[in-house]
Amino acid sequence: MKEFDYTIIGGGCAGLSLAYELEINNKLSNKTLAIIEPRTEYQRDKTWSFWKTFPHNFEDCVIKSWDSFSINIPNKSKQIECESLPYQSIDSGLFYKKTLNRLKANKNIHFFRNKEDVNTENSYVFNSVPKINSNENDLWQHFGGYEIETDRDIFDDTIINLMDFDCDQKNSVHFFYTLPFSKNKALIETTWLSNMTDPSEKDYDFQIKEYIESVLKIKNYKVIYKEKGQIPLFYPNNSNSKKKINIGTAGKMTRLSTGYTFLNIQEHCKYIVENLNCLKTFNIGKKYEILDKIFLKVLKKNAQRMPNIFFKMFNSSSETSIKFLSNKSNVFQDLSIISKMPKWPFIKALFN
Repeated sequence: MKEFDYTIIGGGCAGLSLAYELEINNKLSNKTLAIIEPRTEYQRDKTWSFWKTFPHNFEDCVIKSWDSFSINIPNKSKQIECESLPYQSIDSGLFYKKTLNRLKANKNIHFFRNKEDVNTENSYVFNSVPKINSNENDLWQHFGGYEIETDRDIFDDTIINLMDFDCDQKNSVHFFYTLPFSKNKALIETTWLSNMTDPSEKDYDFQIKEYIESVLKIKNYKVIYKEKGQIPLFYPNNSNSKKKINIGTAGKMTRLSTGYTFLNIQEHCKYIVENLNCLKTFNIGKKYEILDKIFLKVLKKNAQRMPNIFFKMFNSSSETSIKFLSNKSNVFQDLSIISKMPKWPFIKALFN
């Protein structure tokens, strides 16, 4: 087995983001890096979306940015402007191509399919593989999506529909999500926040087709890309040590109340590269961990009220709402959001 200065376990978003950050900051000019990833071929498999609250390395991988979004509940709809904090979507295929082209040009970086091929005893290890021990009470954000192309201009590509709750909830929390990349091309996803015990929730194909044809009234279209996934809305059982740092979902970079992870990964990677000589645990904020746990308790007990709660969350200014959801809010913005929430369910969750 070969030895390396650094080892990254998992060559997905977190692993490649960290390797790329190390490379562009010249941290691998005289150091060796092993990346352990079982896949042999990379292709587009995800769409990562977020509000751009700080600069990142992957502007050239952005499919599109939007300056406004809408949210719908039955009989109510609101449009919100976000020009100063645009919403962006990244094509994972472009991300993989960019990072791999740069990394494979460095002779100090080596790729392996099996962990057994690398001696990690004397290496700094960065692990992006989460240990998931879930039970039937744990919540997940799970989803399926179609990118469709229509034969005529249908979509308003200046605005996304962030959440459309005007659909069957099945005693869980369910919404549709539409990202129009052009006037005749859009990604449409069905998203659930649930414990995944109801098999009918996972019939994503039926749900998306029904939404496209019955709600959006689109009859002639072709599916050019599909994706599906599931994000744990609980922390995995990974622990850090002196020479092992967890990254990505394994490193608690997923915001539990939203599932947003991509920009948190980028911030964590920058922190690691800037502090290689004195690595400490990085987190997205203890206050958000506490607030998210309370929020998810409310969600478990009050699923039927959640569409209205999400709707009220955007009664604050767009900057306040976005920064709160992106873990960049100050205490006054936190209080603004909290003041919009129904008091009794959250008080019960706080003391339960």
